[in-house]
Amino acid sequence: MIVLGIETSCDETAAAVTGDGARILSSVVASQIPVHHPFGGVVPELASRNHVAAIVGVVRRALEEAGLSLRQVEGVAVTRGPGLVGSLLVGFSFAKALAYGLKIPFIGVNHLEGHIHSAFFADPLPRFPFVALLASGGHTALYRVAHHLDWALMGKTRDDAAGEAFDKVAKMLGLGYPGGPAIDRIAREGDPRAIRFPRAWLDPESFDFSFSGVKTAVKRHIETHSDFKKTIPHMVAAFQEAVVDVLVGKAVRAARVSGCRHLALVGGVAANARLRERMAAAAAEKGIAVSIPPASLCGDNAVMIAHAGYHRLRRGERSPLQEDVFSRHLPVKRWTPGNRLDP
Repeated sequence: MIVLGIETSCDETAAAVTGDGARILSSVVASQIPVHHPFGGVVPELASRNHVAAIVGVVRRALEEAGLSLRQVEGVAVTRGPGLVGSLLVGFSFAKALAYGLKIPFIGVNHLEGHIHSAFFADPLPRFPFVALLASGGHTALYRVAHHLDWALMGKTRDDAAGEAFDKVAKMLGLGYPGGPAIDRIAREGDPRAIRFPRAWLDPESFDFSFSGVKTAVKRHIETHSDFKKTIPHMVAAFQEAVVDVLVGKAVRAARVSGCRHLALVGGVAANARLRERMAAAAAEKGIAVSIPPASLCGDNAVMIAHAGYHRLRRGERSPLQEDVFSRHLPVKRWTPGNRLDP
């Protein structure tokens, strides 16, 4: 089945074509970083306007790279939420109109489910059941995945997402936007042991996260050290290590507690070199296999949306034309220790 995927949840306009879910025929991502860079973060109104300007060209290019015409597309999958409403509406409205005009099915996809599905383009492939750590600019959560369309929330951030904390710390230090890649690069020059920043482990039994405390600790360090600019590489390395410690520790523990021998690392923060390195080492020590998609599929992309949409379309699911986008999380199934075993 040829599926066209469309993703416009935030500031990337993306389109991709997949065959039978697993074959990537094309993937196009139009970044808006130059647009939002002067503001140090995403400006929602500018994001939606740029999606309107870019989406036709991005979809056309995705089809051209796949060597296909619109008439060969058999289904459309599009991000429904969560995300910025103005941005979501551009892609969602476009997908509805396209599917209606072509008389083919379309399906609205949960953006978070999309990120989980990016793991199926990793090497090695994850095996069910597995735990997925989703770490991005807007989301940080742990899920136990029993099947392509069966995933349960184990824990999520109570405040800042990991990527959000990276961006805010980078902004404090004048490192530019987006902050994640800058911190990843500069941290390699610093000593993570030079400064000790706090780790928020919360309740010992909890799989929730909190990164506002370490962000505040960095702010206090800046305020109390007039010469902080001389030690920025050490600050960045220490901050990154504090975040990575918690992400790795909770993810590996979640896999062990839920009876999983496989773990997937997905989302924009999954492109961080230190996180990838530490996760692989910690999981291997416990006999857990780790699946991490290539960096090009860690950030927002349409391949993951097409893959998730393919599985829903194949199951016979369809989105009605009156369906709307959603900006925040919809209620999801929660994992509890009592249901750790699959039927």
